[in-house]
Amino acid sequence: MVVCGDDGLAHRLAAELRGVYREQVTLVVPPAGRRVRQPVVGRARAASAALLDMVNAAVNRTGNGDPGGADRELDATEPTEDVLADAGVERATALALVYDDDETNIRAALTARRLNPRLRLVLRLYNRRLGQHIEELLDQSATLATGDGAGTGAGAGAGSTTVLSDADTAAPALAATALVGTSKVVETDGLLLRAVERNPPRPGEVADPGLCTLALLSATSNDPAGADGSEDSGEQGPQLLPDAAAVEAATGRGTVALEQVSYSGPPLAAGRAGVPAFGELFSRRLRWSLAGLAACVVALAVALMLVTDDHPLHATYVTLLDLFSINEPAHNKDTGRQILQLLSGFVGLLLLPVLLAAVLEALGTFRSASALRKPPRGLGGHVVLLGLGKIGTRVLTRLREMDIPVVCVEADPEARGMATARRLRVPVVLGDVTQEGVLEAAKIHRAHSLLALTSVDTTNLEAVLYARSVRSRLRVVLRLYDDDFATAVYRTLRAAHPGALTRSRSVTHLAAPSFAGAMMGRQILGAIPVERRVLLFAAVEVAGHPQLEGKTVGEAFRAGAWRVLALEVSDGGRAEGGAPERARESRLVWELPDTYVLRGSDRVVLAATRRGLAELLGRRARRGADV
Repeated sequence: MVVCGDDGLAHRLAAELRGVYREQVTLVVPPAGRRVRQPVVGRARAASAALLDMVNAAVNRTGNGDPGGADRELDATEPTEDVLADAGVERATALALVYDDDETNIRAALTARRLNPRLRLVLRLYNRRLGQHIEELLDQSATLATGDGAGTGAGAGAGSTTVLSDADTAAPALAATALVGTSKVVETDGLLLRAVERNPPRPGEVADPGLCTLALLSATSNDPAGADGSEDSGEQGPQLLPDAAAVEAATGRGTVALEQVSYSGPPLAAGRAGVPAFGELFSRRLRWSLAGLAACVVALAVALMLVTDDHPLHATYVTLLDLFSINEPAHNKDTGRQILQLLSGFVGLLLLPVLLAAVLEALGTFRSASALRKPPRGLGGHVVLLGLGKIGTRVLTRLREMDIPVVCVEADPEARGMATARRLRVPVVLGDVTQEGVLEAAKIHRAHSLLALTSVDTTNLEAVLYARSVRSRLRVVLRLYDDDFATAVYRTLRAAHPGALTRSRSVTHLAAPSFAGAMMGRQILGAIPVERRVLLFAAVEVAGHPQLEGKTVGEAFRAGAWRVLALEVSDGGRAEGGAPERARESRLVWELPDTYVLRGSDRVVLAATRRGLAELLGRRARRGADV
């Protein structure tokens, strides 16, 4: 495996491949002077370092000087053709290009495809539309070069291309934290799967398992100094994919249950498309003025009808003529008619400035529709989002899709997500979040939750600490880089505010498993964080896996490793072995009976731990104890 990158995702991905999948990895990173600070990844990093020492020792004992057979690290500013050749791309199984620049990744991918048509490519691209075209282009190139159809289809083996985005991978988990009662969400084939944290059941209550119980939370989850915020599990950490006996035996521990819900959030209002609604077009005072003048016109028309016994429509017409001073003077009319004409003329004089004010307000509203909005005065129960970079922009889009009110805070007026905020008409506060008054302008004292997603750990921490001083029970989510730092921050915040919800998330920690799974040639549907650990959802062909093929769903389940959740069937089809029939619009059969026998032609969706997925789908089982 070859990993090329210039930020923390490259280091974490290499540690994932080494420590979890036990693959030999060549890491290509910029020279030491231009290298970013490597992340502390806890046990994964320790296991990776120990594995690297074992491999190097074995190479030294055997006298094999081939550098391509052991883990190594190359320093290179850019992934040129010579650098890729030196990294052993011609002999590699997979190549991950996770530079922060899309153009660099595309250029290197085209070069690598020419050097090795059967190479499995994984690209990190932020532009999703461009990524689809690049994926089709590289797959077609592999097919023409090999002539055996390699690279066709998602999740294919040798020669396949997978385009991923760390922002898209992490955004659902970050955005879902702002939902009431929901902290984790993953999408699969158009369905929305929601992982809900549930408190321990009270005596006499029966917990609802939903589709299944994904995890038992830490035994110290109610302890402010517990390990809920760290990635290391330990004896008191979360228990992933427990069996029925473990769920029944667990007392006093919360659970994470999987629920299947169809997205039913209301669509964005028409006003958000760029045309302001009537209530936003005119101010409240102007609307009351217009309503008062309209009532005066109706009253004058009724009075004229009573005085002259005229038809209602003709009386209204004459009143409007008098209102706009285009009717003949009532010289020879009776006194009542003359008085009504004078009153109509007076109302017409009042109407002129009101109409002028309406025109000016409408022009101003349309002019400011493309500008940044300010938070409304009565706003409350909203989400305050700090940072409109790559991650913040994706999270903002997710929140608006779920129709959650958002106020953004951004220091750079030219940030990537400013155009998205204007298009969605989301209020934005321009200013440094560390300065006094910025969070107050975002109505933090009435907010529901705070998402601190800037790229600077100290900025996120400072904003959270200040927000907690304003509102102690505010729900906060921090984007933190280091796991050790995240653990220390988490424990301190829980000890200081035990009644508030605190979560720390790392984008690279959420994205690395998906990139590693794609390098193994599998289709990773998503990831759900459980405290600081991760559960993966993957679509797997049953054929070729003895742990699944020919076994029932109950026999294929391995506690703490993997669990079959759904079966993919054709539209309107019926699964054999007693599986229920699904509607024609869905291709996934959920709630499979334990008696259903998995066949080689089946394709299933399963939940797995990182190590469980490595054992089931990786090459570790076939390689045995080679290292």
